[in-house]
Parts: sequence; C-alpha cells; structure tokens
Amino acid sequence: MQPDPINNPDTHSGAVRVVLIVDDSRLQLRIMTAMLGRLGYKVLTAESGVEALDICEREQPDLVLSDWMMPEMDGLELCRRFRDMQRDSYGYFILLTSKSEKGDVAQGLDAGADDFLTKPVNSHELRARINAGARVLDMERQLSEKNRQVSDALNELQEIHEAIDKDLRQARTIQQSLVPERVCETATSRVSLLLRPCGHVGGDLVGMFRPGYDRLGLYNIDVSGHGITSAMVTARVAGYLSSNFPDQNIALEKRFDRFYAMREPAETARLLNQRLVADPGVEEYLTMAYVAVDLQTGRVRMVQAGHSPPMVLRANGQVDFVGDGGLPIGLVDHVDYDQHEFRLESGDMLLLYSDGFTEAVMKNGEMLGEDGLAQLFIEAAKCGQGSDLVEDMFWRLTSQMEDPSKLGDDVSAALLEFDILKDRAEG
Repeated sequence: MQPDPINNPDTHSGAVRVVLIVDDSRLQLRIMTAMLGRLGYKVLTAESGVEALDICEREQPDLVLSDWMMPEMDGLELCRRFRDMQRDSYGYFILLTSKSEKGDVAQGLDAGADDFLTKPVNSHELRARINAGARVLDMERQLSEKNRQVSDALNELQEIHEAIDKDLRQARTIQQSLVPERVCETATSRVSLLLRPCGHVGGDLVGMFRPGYDRLGLYNIDVSGHGITSAMVTARVAGYLSSNFPDQNIALEKRFDRFYAMREPAETARLLNQRLVADPGVEEYLTMAYVAVDLQTGRVRMVQAGHSPPMVLRANGQVDFVGDGGLPIGLVDHVDYDQHEFRLESGDMLLLYSDGFTEAVMKNGEMLGEDGLAQLFIEAAKCGQGSDLVEDMFWRLTSQMEDPSKLGDDVSAALLEFDILKDRAEG
C-alpha cells in the first residue's frame, strides 16, 4: 500500500512527482525503487542512458537519479543530452557516484548536474537531496508561472498599445486636417502654415480664414499641456475659428445678411475666453496670437493673449517684436484684452509662432530664445519663400537642437508675406 503523500510528513513535496532512476545494476534499481516508492513518488527505471533518454522524451520526469559509471553512455553524457532536450519545465538531475574529488564534482557541474549523491545511498540523505531539488523546482515553476503571467500581460498591453497607437495615428490625421490649407495666396500676399506636434497629436494650432478678397484672419494657438486632451481642445477651437463655416466663426459677424465683417481681435479673444471658461471640467487654457489684416493697406490689428510676441521682418532686414503679453484664454473669467495695431509695408513678413521654437534646447544647453529665432528667421528668408521658408526654419531649429529626434514641445508657425506678389498681379 502506497503512503499518503499529503498526510505523511516523510513523503515528497508537490514539485517532484515522477523520478527516473538510471543504473546498469538491476539490484541498485530495485533498492532505489523501494526507497522512493515508500516516499510516495512515481518511479521510472532505465538500465542504460539510451533507454533513459527515450523515457525522458515520453514522460518528462521531474527528477533524474543517474549512476555516473555506466557502459556505452555514462552519467555525464546522459546529463548533457538531458539538458539539450526540449522540456516544458526544468528537470532536476542528481548524479550517483563514488567519486568525491573536486575535479570530478566540477566536471559533473559543467555537464549540467544539479547535485550529487555518494554510493551507497543513505535513505535519509536521498530524501533530503530530493527535497532540496523539489524546492528548486518549486521556485523555478513559480518563476515560470509569473513569467507566463508577465508575458500574457505584456501581450495584452501590446495589443492595447497597438490599438491606442492606431487611434493616435488616426487622431493625428484628423488634427492635421484641421489645417487643410498650408499655403494660400490671397490678394498680393501669401500665407504659409507649419504644424509639428512633439507626439502623435499636440496642442498647437495654426489657421487662417478669408471673409473677403482683401481681408485675412491669421492665428497661432498653443493649448496648455500635450497629448490627447490638448488636441481635443484645439479641435474645438478650430471650430470657433472655422474658415469653412463663417457662421460658426466667432471672429466674424454677419452684416445686413449679405457679408461677414471681422470683429475686433480683442473682442474675438474675449468671446473665446468666455466660451472656454464656461466649459465645466476643462482645466486646459491656451495662449493665442491673432491678427486681422487689411491686405490692401497693410493695417494689422492684433491680440496677444499670453502668447509669444509676433515677429515682423521688415523688407530692409529690421526685426520687430510686437505685443506685450496679456492673460491666456480660458484661465479666468471676465477678461478684457488689449489690442495692438501696426502696419506692414510691401515685402514685410509677419511671423506668428509657438514657444516650441524659442524654448527648444540647443546643443550648447541653452534655449534658442527670441534673438536666436530672429537670426534663424533671417537666415531662412535668404534661402526661400512660402512653405519652403517655414520648413527651412524648422529644419534649422532641429539641426541645432541637443536631441533633434525629440521635440520637447509642439512647434508651429504662421507666416504672412505681405504684398510680395504685386508685380505678378499688376502684370
């Protein structure tokens, strides 16, 4: 009658259930089988290394007890081949030997043996060695299970990541569609837009609208934070300043049911602030530089709501920064915004830009700053026009950055080249 492996304290732990004994001596096999049978193990026997390998392929024993000295294939060779086998879990290998020299022990360890038993085998030592092996197997199987759980979790996270990444790529496409027109020639002037988010999606927005042939609204917006939430805010604001649906554009008001007139920029900022502050649960705010331009006279009315000061590159090479700050939009209720006015002359260029330009860290460890941006603008203007100019500015920026592959912030710009096409128009 087999002992109860649960209630008998002398029986095996659950980590070792099947033991294979390998010995060319049938007497030793019977002795060892009797010892292990009393301890509750399922015992398999083999009289040679070849037979043992065949059993290991079929049964995958938890533990192998093999004699060292055997004809044809000794215990060392059996151990090496055992280690080369594909198994579902780790197998513990004990060499039975009369050898005790350190060199022999090292040779056995090199072959892959886990432990050694000196013949003749003492039953108490045998049980202790097997229990030690069981603890190793138990820890190995716990680790394998945890690794499996981690692997399953990683696979699940990978699937989730791929789904999120797919959604973000689609979101990027949608956000880019908010700026469908990157270059526009209107009257005798040209507008070029640049939008480079630091991630899949960003919180910057540039845009323009033309309520008439000689009137232009141009803006550059930077929503606080980055990522999806900021991108959702930009999508909403794009609707408030829509070029395709003037009846929804808060910068425009309909006159006499016939045409749309441009509101004062300060009033536009006030209305936009009113709408954003009224949104419950929305903590994001935005900065904005918005200009209303008369393309016939060059008159520019501007509001700068906490945004980087717009830059004017005059036809004579002089650089002017316009504006003195102001409160961001959506931060506090009941805000009145100051309005600035200046004039553009033929050949002048107006640049609205986000602080992704000026706060970019250069290779010297310092930020580009307004002076650095002015120099970058001047150099790019010597080499190109329109979209080539703003793209060249971005290229020059990234080529001077400490890490060009990582934008620390979204980068955007809106460029107005004023009255540069008049010769073509006159022709």
